[in-house]
Amino acid sequence: MKEIKHYINGAYVGSASGRLFDNINPANGRVLSKVHEAGREEVDAAVRAARAALKGPWGRMSVEERTAILHRVADGITARFDEFLEAECLDTGKPRSLASHIDIPRGAANFKVFADLVKNVAAEAFEMATPDGAGALNYAVRRPKGVIGVISPWNLPLLLMTWKVGPALACGNTVVVKPSEETPTTTALLGEVMQQAGVPDGVYNVVHGFGGNSAGAFLTEHPDVDAYTFTGETGTGETIMKAAANGVRQVSLELGGKNAGIVFADCDMDKAIEGTLRSAFANCGQVCLGTERIYVQRPIFDEFVARLKAGAEQLVLGPPDDATSNFGPLISLKHREKVLSYYQKAVEDGATVITGGGVPDMPAELAHGAWVQPTIWTGLKDDSAVVTEEIFGPCCHIRPFDSEEEAVALANSLPYGLASAIWTENVTRAHRVAGQLEAGIVWVNSWFLRDLRTAFGGSKQSGIGREGGVHSLEFYTEMKNICVKL
Repeated sequence: MKEIKHYINGAYVGSASGRLFDNINPANGRVLSKVHEAGREEVDAAVRAARAALKGPWGRMSVEERTAILHRVADGITARFDEFLEAECLDTGKPRSLASHIDIPRGAANFKVFADLVKNVAAEAFEMATPDGAGALNYAVRRPKGVIGVISPWNLPLLLMTWKVGPALACGNTVVVKPSEETPTTTALLGEVMQQAGVPDGVYNVVHGFGGNSAGAFLTEHPDVDAYTFTGETGTGETIMKAAANGVRQVSLELGGKNAGIVFADCDMDKAIEGTLRSAFANCGQVCLGTERIYVQRPIFDEFVARLKAGAEQLVLGPPDDATSNFGPLISLKHREKVLSYYQKAVEDGATVITGGGVPDMPAELAHGAWVQPTIWTGLKDDSAVVTEEIFGPCCHIRPFDSEEEAVALANSLPYGLASAIWTENVTRAHRVAGQLEAGIVWVNSWFLRDLRTAFGGSKQSGIGREGGVHSLEFYTEMKNICVKL
């Protein structure tokens, strides 16, 4: 049985305690590997290695030297594309068609994008008058923040981990990464690529484990970590914030959402259906930016529901290596229990089940996987838990609306504000409504279209802080002002 070890100070090491846990293939329930669980000893070793690396060759490198190494990291992922693809698909169960077009290429691109960005973003400079008339010059320089604790999720493991590690390293920091216990493989594998690319020992460290009383808690409680970046559920984000308050460490949090899509009667129906099918069901609905609430203007409500139903029923369920499939399992049987509890709650609350609502019949060993049906409901009240709480599964509720004002009020009615989508061919309405929505990102006639130079993050209980483009540089560096009296 394959073992997945921690990557600390340039070497793969096991846990001193000998504790291991199962990494399970969600498509068939089989154990893929045994993963070492970090205790305080391993986490402390990783943090100490990261701290020492700041004073070593990494800290003395020029920006040009550092970014050249990160380009080699990106090239190293691409050179081992098939290996990363297989690992990601086995851990998550997602279709190869999805992971090969998004997860792996974007995971590699994150290193190049931020390596190039850090070389080309200017700081500030100001001349000021002084009483003696000679003046003074103020200029700013960026310096690394230090040791960054990276806690990454299981839905897009490589992509969202490198989204944080890429800019952190580009800015000269070192990292200790705690990947999700559900998807440890590609984060561990990246250690080999880092080593081959010439990343000095201690710059990139990985510890495996769970949250409470495990690697996650030990990392967030460690006093020698300077900042934390996390993607995951809101409750965990609150716990990290509380831990980071000791020592006044900065946090960047992308948290839960219950994202709304608004479909106006003047939309291009083909665009709206195609985009909403992806936003509701891509990656088996396990996308933080996905749409679980859909508000459709009444004149086109029936047509929209019928066409979305037809699209959902054309999704092909199957394992990652099935070239014809485009819909995989949930991440685990435990998560399936949560999703199915909402499926049951919807029926209890009086929903009309348009399609799905249960567990599909899967052949042979796939019957042991974490499969659920893509599901659409109508008819629920606005205060139903199914409408107000994040499910993180392949499901959505569709509700009619009459006026623009009503749609905006419904979309803004929850304490979340991560993402929204608007479907309309009226450009004035698009700008007007987008400006009113309480969300960190609003798509118009599209979904999941991302420019990595733009600000990304949530509002309200969907997060704190922004990353992407110069906003990542603001989080991963400290801006120092230098004042020179002339």
